[in-house]
Amino acid sequence: MIDPKKITEEIVEAPAEALDATVTFMKKEEKILVNKEPFKRTEEYLNTLGPGLITGAADDDPSGIATYSQAGAQYGFQLLWLSLFMFPFMSVVQEMCARIGMVTGRGLAANIRHGYSRKILYFITLLLFVANTLNIAADLGAMAASTKLLIPGLSFILAVSIFAVLIILLQVFTTYARYSKILKYLTIALLSYVFTAFAVHLPWGQALHHTIVPSFDFSKGQVFLLCAILGTTISPYLFFWQTSQEVEEEIQKGEVTVAERRASVTKKDLGNMRKDTWSGMFFSNLIMFFIIAACGATLHAHGITDIATADQAAAAIRPFGGELTYFLFAIGIVGTGLLAIPTMAGSTAYATAESFGWKQGLYRKLKQAYAFYGVIIISIVIGIVANYMHLDPIKGLIYSAVANGLVAPIVLFFIVRLSANEKVMGEHKNRKLITACGWFITGLMAIAGIAAIVSLFF
Repeated sequence: MIDPKKITEEIVEAPAEALDATVTFMKKEEKILVNKEPFKRTEEYLNTLGPGLITGAADDDPSGIATYSQAGAQYGFQLLWLSLFMFPFMSVVQEMCARIGMVTGRGLAANIRHGYSRKILYFITLLLFVANTLNIAADLGAMAASTKLLIPGLSFILAVSIFAVLIILLQVFTTYARYSKILKYLTIALLSYVFTAFAVHLPWGQALHHTIVPSFDFSKGQVFLLCAILGTTISPYLFFWQTSQEVEEEIQKGEVTVAERRASVTKKDLGNMRKDTWSGMFFSNLIMFFIIAACGATLHAHGITDIATADQAAAAIRPFGGELTYFLFAIGIVGTGLLAIPTMAGSTAYATAESFGWKQGLYRKLKQAYAFYGVIIISIVIGIVANYMHLDPIKGLIYSAVANGLVAPIVLFFIVRLSANEKVMGEHKNRKLITACGWFITGLMAIAGIAAIVSLFF
């Protein structure tokens, strides 16, 4: 029989070396646990990233890269302040979209359809389809042209077709759970522009000065470029995409009906959504900063000020940045296109299906939502045909910017109204400051849209 008293005496009489070893071991174990804490927090943070990160990264599509490259080439570091200025406004808008999706359990178009005139919704959806399809065509062309820079013997039309078919197959026939992970991993492609900026040895003092201190000369060129940057940064397709992706995320958790999705939202969920959204928008604007800075430090510094497309920027930067910079810039265009085109086509499909009350959702199989997936396929196929017909990428981007300039303020009007409506959002409605910020960016986008259209004709 075990004698507790004897065991106690043996422990007390244990050699000092054994006790020291025990204490040392316990301290090591405690240190290991403490050291693991930052990794655990990082893992938890990364797990919260999803729709917001993907949306932010998709914003830096090849068309956006072309716009940022032109800003850097033409004006050097002068417009770097836009990357800091746009961040809070972009984040507020996308957070409102995400919150609408989470709290109502419906996509943005479905919410507009239930509360406002359907004629307005049909008009918005038509403009969105036109803008997104033109953008898809331009992005497919930029991806193919960039691939030809890396593989000179490759046929341009073949490259366009391969990319388009690959995107359609992944979006239509891959489960949402797997597809969302693929999109999340594709965001890594944008880091190529961070590496590019470091490879060209930026004058950091000048770059940071222009980031913090705004500078603008109100010339026609800068006005148009400012409108283009606003249009490519706060784009309507992002509004519809993120709202619907938040709904898809809830469906993945098992909340299939609208009522279940509404009842399942917690403060923790909303907190994680905010982390995700603000992180995604920060990442998006950070990439904008590095693209403008890299082109400013190389192209503008050497007198190259006319850049029309993303692949032209990659080719132009080669003599000054070297082979590694050239490769990173070109491969980044392909990676962002694979991320952005599904987002554009998907947002068009969500908006169209919700407008007409069709079954929709990437979680559904093709046979369950023919019309929804049909819109995705048609939008991308038109993009292929436009490249077969040698669509001028510059005109495509201009027409897309005009369409976005028309539709963005209208959609923003509904976003602010919906997210501030207590009947729709309940206790999760906007705070007054958020609503004021929403109206400010709506007005700014309206002015930018009008200015962009006027600058084309005068």
